[in-house]
Amino acid sequence: MLLFLKLIDYLLAAVFISAAIILYFDSSNQQYVIAGAGALAVAIFLFLLNRSSVNNALKESQQAELQKKAELYTSLLTHSNSLENNTIVPARAKALEYCQDLINDYRGTRNWARNLYYVLQISTVILSGVTPILVLVDKLEAGQAWLKWLPVICPALASIVASIVTSFPFQKNWVAANTTVELLEAEQEKFILGISPAYRCYDVSGEAEQQQRVSQAVESFINQVNNIHLQQVQQATEQQPEKKKETTTTEESSSDKPKTEQPA
Repeated sequence: MLLFLKLIDYLLAAVFISAAIILYFDSSNQQYVIAGAGALAVAIFLFLLNRSSVNNALKESQQAELQKKAELYTSLLTHSNSLENNTIVPARAKALEYCQDLINDYRGTRNWARNLYYVLQISTVILSGVTPILVLVDKLEAGQAWLKWLPVICPALASIVASIVTSFPFQKNWVAANTTVELLEAEQEKFILGISPAYRCYDVSGEAEQQQRVSQAVESFINQVNNIHLQQVQQATEQQPEKKKETTTTEESSSDKPKTEQPA
């Protein structure tokens, strides 16, 4: 089902590109323009509707995968077929789902910050490199009035983009989110397989003691996941006062500079 929905995404993207090409090259034909505009509107609507279905399918797939992971650990228990141990699976599934939601959120933050950082850096390089070429083109007197503005616009845009990169910590957010994802995934694998002493319960022979150890393992896992998450939140909140302090220090140093007196 998920593969079928992704295939629909690709087909809608092909329809969108084809309609855009028709609108660009056959803009003089009114019938083509109306058909292309209608195709674009329908493609955008179906794409948004299909994306909702894709997200729901992904969520269901992740829940099924987490359920399998939760059941994997109970198979290692001595009395895994008893009815009492069936309460272990929902608790572990809920704990894994909570951790997976945090992982997905940090992955989205990581991808967004990384892509935006790369786009801004590449844009700065391109705009800075194209400026000398545009100056030469302007001197050739090509007859195009808009070419005279490009040597002014491109450096201004490069300066704005560079200021955005330095003002907002996209790279720090990307690295911090990636570190959090790696820590959460490592902790999740430890919990699934029970390879750390805090999560190991299958080496206990008694059923009652196994139940107690499993409950303690779930509690320890939730606490560890919360510690990783709260540590990242604390680091993000500490960066804001430091940034404000640096800005205030810069403004005070600039205002404290002695003014030079003009000679009489």
